[in-house]
Amino acid sequence: MEAKLKRELGTVMLKPTGHTGGGYICEGQSYDTDYGRVFVKINHMSQAKLMFNGEMASLEAILKTETVKVPKPVKVIDLDTGGAVLVMEHLDMRGLTKYSKQLGEQLADLHLHNKRQLEKLNKEQQTVGKGAGQSEVAVVEKFGFNIATCYGFFPQENEWQDDWVTFYTRQRLQHQLNMVERSHGDREAGELWAKLQLKIPEFFTDVEIVPALLHGDLWAGNVADCTEGPVIFDPSSYYGHSEYELGIAGMFGGFNSSFHSAYHDKIPKAPGFAKRNQLYQLFNYLNHWNHFGDSYRSSSISIMKKLLK
Repeated sequence: MEAKLKRELGTVMLKPTGHTGGGYICEGQSYDTDYGRVFVKINHMSQAKLMFNGEMASLEAILKTETVKVPKPVKVIDLDTGGAVLVMEHLDMRGLTKYSKQLGEQLADLHLHNKRQLEKLNKEQQTVGKGAGQSEVAVVEKFGFNIATCYGFFPQENEWQDDWVTFYTRQRLQHQLNMVERSHGDREAGELWAKLQLKIPEFFTDVEIVPALLHGDLWAGNVADCTEGPVIFDPSSYYGHSEYELGIAGMFGGFNSSFHSAYHDKIPKAPGFAKRNQLYQLFNYLNHWNHFGDSYRSSSISIMKKLLK
């Protein structure tokens, strides 16, 4: 692998630094190169390139907003032995403590970025005179993403939709419940879902949703402090409802009150937030059920029952 890394990166020096990392899906190793230190994520599964292409596109999209720090991606490389690696900037990271408030502010700026670009474009189009309508600002008016991204090791359905409720119901929840059915054949989950999917539009009455670029997997293990401030990593991005991001953020701890206060100072809670937050947590419980088995069944069933009350 290291010989191929040298060729693909065009470096003579490739020296392991002793910094390692990773999670339940990928291994990680930092190397010193002719061009500085890089971090290499390694995965030997057949879908590794699909997964890493999605992560690289996610990092690039977040970088372009200039709102919150992410590691700069370098390259996705196929391994001769199967699988692939993602090479990115190495960052010295530690647990999120010092910069929680700043992360809340910057995450809100990320979520507001596309809305602000849309407002800027609309203002330019209404301006009479030189340069009107000539903006190069990239704006997104639908929900989805231009490439598949993976949540864990499952590819997500990111085909563009005009309507968020349709996107979330069909391409997130229904997709997860289809996997539950195939793997577990759980009758109760199917019966609850048949009722819940009819009720979902009620949770979005009088709520304006502008497509927001999401990190997509914002739990405590994917955020950190670094020298300059907060950093987020391991994204699974798409354009969706900004509130979705706070679903998993509230499930496993790691985000203190200063994070939430700073975020909601910029994006106040809309009516019905608490119920929608449960709806967004449902996706994460179902995804954990599909990844890790029946230990997450009771949480998935319980939250569906709460949403139906």
